[in-house]
Amino acid sequence: MCRVKLLPPAALVLAAGLASAQGADPGRSIAASCSNCHGTNGVSQGAVPSLAGGARADMVAKMQEFKSGKRPGTIMPQLAKGYSDDQIEAIAAWFAAQKPSGS
Repeated sequence: MCRVKLLPPAALVLAAGLASAQGADPGRSIAASCSNCHGTNGVSQGAVPSLAGGARADMVAKMQEFKSGKRPGTIMPQLAKGYSDDQIEAIAAWFAAQKPSGS
């Protein structure tokens, strides 16, 4: 005889939430903190450059330069050091896919 074990409803809800979180874009999650300076979705409203729609490879190169200390900046060198190379790639890919202002 085959026995089927059913999960309690709370476990099903938790499993569904985990599956949904795994499908989330990690670049978007990390890039959310960038909005303080670079604007919502990378569209700046001030003197700080917009990132939306920029070239992914260019953003990766700049972040790597900030991370290594090769590129000077006020806060970006410190922030860039906190990201792994994979996180930098994810952030750049997410911003590159965003629409720049006026598009």
